Amino acid sequence: MLHFLPAPLRGLIAGLLLALNTLICCWPLFIGALLKFLLPIPKVHRALRAGMHAAAEFWISTNTFWMNQVGRTQWDVTGLDGLDKQHSYLVTSNHQSWVDILVLQYQFNHRIPFLKFFLKQELIWVPVIGLCWWALEFPFMKRFSKEYLAKHPEKRGQDLATTRKACARYKTNPVSVFNFLEGTRLSPAKHEQQQSPFKHLLKPKAGGIAFVLDAMGEQLHSIVNVTIHYPQGTPGFWDLLCGRMDQVVVRIDQVQIPQEFIGRNYDQDEAYRLQFQQWINQLWLDKDAQLDALKQRFPVA
Repeated sequence: MLHFLPAPLRGLIAGLLLALNTLICCWPLFIGALLKFLLPIPKVHRALRAGMHAAAEFWISTNTFWMNQVGRTQWDVTGLDGLDKQHSYLVTSNHQSWVDILVLQYQFNHRIPFLKFFLKQELIWVPVIGLCWWALEFPFMKRFSKEYLAKHPEKRGQDLATTRKACARYKTNPVSVFNFLEGTRLSPAKHEQQQSPFKHLLKPKAGGIAFVLDAMGEQLHSIVNVTIHYPQGTPGFWDLLCGRMDQVVVRIDQVQIPQEFIGRNYDQDEAYRLQFQQWINQLWLDKDAQLDALKQRFPVA
């Protein structure tokens, strides 16, 4: 409907709609979080959580609406069949841009349980949206360097404790726990700095999803492995707002979780840790090959 407008004007309108949508939808989340604090009753918490998720899904639906109005994105998506809202999933994807998050929400909203992302602790200070993530019980992780852990060994395992605490809340409702295995967005500089063995990906960090499997492996139905390719090149957030995202290719694969990985301790079981890392590396080798094939079929403009 807004396609005839100049791109910068579309971007301004979309940005205002996104801000207004966020400011309206944040209030049910804040009120729900306050009621959960005042009424520590499990049944009440489950009902409030369902209502808060509905508000968050409405926020995503509204974003989907303005995305469709400002742009004419051609979606080439496979693999959505077989997913539902009655099961819990562990979801992962390659990571190129903040746009990835809206792409994932666009495709999975109302198809699987509400996506809960692992976030860096610093992101809780993002105005309004940081508090929304907190209210929705997104797990905030504090990352420690190897050098810091060498000086403060008592901090080892803190990420695992945070993950377990977050996942304990998810056991009463189906949930989709999301983790970007690469831990950060792909860029040529990061790829070179890592000396990544993958052509189109950064090295995967297996610990995050290993902790999720440790905490709630029996509850998870499968791993939803997503591969995203932008044939026109990686878009920035302003490109999305302006409707300059002409085509998005998404491939979704359900991967069964090997039974031998359930109930194992990634931190303390060295043999399991090595086995799991090898499995994740093979998953990433397959994703790298898939991206190579997609880039040949849908060449970057």
